[in-house]
Amino acid sequence: MTTSQHADREKFEHLRTTLETAGVHAVLGTTVNAAGLTLAKSVPMQRFEAFHRTGLGAARVWPVFCIDAAIASAPGIDATGDLRLRIDIDAVRDIGNGLAWAPADLRTQQGHSIGACTRSLLTDIETHLASAGLTALVGHELEFVLVAPDGAAQGGGWVPYGATGLLDQESFAADLLAAAGAAGLRIEQLHSEYGPQQFEFSLAPAAPVATADAVVLAKLLVGRTARRHGLRASFSPKPFHGAVGNGAHQHFSLWRDGRPLFGGGDGPHGLTLEGGAAIGGILRGLADVQGLLTGSLLSGARLSPGMWSGAHAGWGLENRETAVRLIQGGAPEGSNVEVKCIDPSAGVYAATAAVLALALDGITDGAALPDEVEGDPSGWSDEDRAAAGVPLLSDDLTTILAALDGSERARRLLGDDIVDATVGVRRHELDTYGDREPEEVADLFRLAWSI
Repeated sequence: MTTSQHADREKFEHLRTTLETAGVHAVLGTTVNAAGLTLAKSVPMQRFEAFHRTGLGAARVWPVFCIDAAIASAPGIDATGDLRLRIDIDAVRDIGNGLAWAPADLRTQQGHSIGACTRSLLTDIETHLASAGLTALVGHELEFVLVAPDGAAQGGGWVPYGATGLLDQESFAADLLAAAGAAGLRIEQLHSEYGPQQFEFSLAPAAPVATADAVVLAKLLVGRTARRHGLRASFSPKPFHGAVGNGAHQHFSLWRDGRPLFGGGDGPHGLTLEGGAAIGGILRGLADVQGLLTGSLLSGARLSPGMWSGAHAGWGLENRETAVRLIQGGAPEGSNVEVKCIDPSAGVYAATAAVLALALDGITDGAALPDEVEGDPSGWSDEDRAAAGVPLLSDDLTTILAALDGSERARRLLGDDIVDATVGVRRHELDTYGDREPEEVADLFRLAWSI
């Protein structure tokens, strides 16, 4: 046994002893597929080592399971062969009541990464950033709506962003924060949102893969806590037709040699040249990857001017109507960029990978920073938007998927497997339910992206 193998064995045995001493009797491993669904397997502690070293069997169609349990068509994916779901023991968390959780990668039976594994994709993008001398910190804000176990709306009074909602759900909120603290999850903020029974939590910034893992853990804890209170949490982009939608805003900062790219520079609002190029790269490729950010059948209903959903394909300082919002901190290192248009039906690993890949691509070839969107564009006419070069993001899924499918940029940066799997699952949604009434679609899939 080599020194490295001996160290790995000692680390694993220490972790196993720690978990068993804490009363953990089972380990849950999760992966997020192209439809944004969280899939999982669990093992008793006796099989913990197998889950880590060789993984558990998973059919090759896992990446293309759809929100209605159908299996989408994608090149190279069918019922033959097998994959392995292998957990990352460096990210294992004890989540209480005898259960531990870990994020997992989908691999071949020989242990190699597969192109359709969204977590492996984000790992690769994080590596590409490091190779370019860049470090990224990413933070996430997710909105959800508390509903009855059958998905029905909850009553009661409501004040947008008010204390009423927090006090009405005080026990739920307290239990959620306690569960997060016990699991080592840093929730920086929890508050009631605009819509009835809608809440939002913010996660502390961290490295891209680590914070995407944290999103999955947070959704798991939200779902687990809600169940204990006789509720469910809907992470649908549009839980109820005609009501407020849920967002999944992604914040990120980029650094080179310890210096921030989004502050302390000579560009607009302190942007450095590379910081401006990163924003330019995102906006240049936003239509190409929108299918990875807002690609579900319900996503388009959320993208409307005046709803703070980032429906305008532009950027602005603290502008909540633009897809990319520049946020200035009290010091240059506090500045970051928020991509507002993302919703919770997007797979967090793939969406994060798409945003960071576009930013890196912009830095690599010096993408131009477009003119800033000043003021509120939600009241502009189509002619005004055209004159300003700030179109609305498409809310038509046919258009969004055609752009992703035909995008050389998306395929070059993210790989054919991710693109093909995403197009496959989303086209299934469109072909199967695209002619249904919006109310019916919202009812059918209110809990599809919940855990």
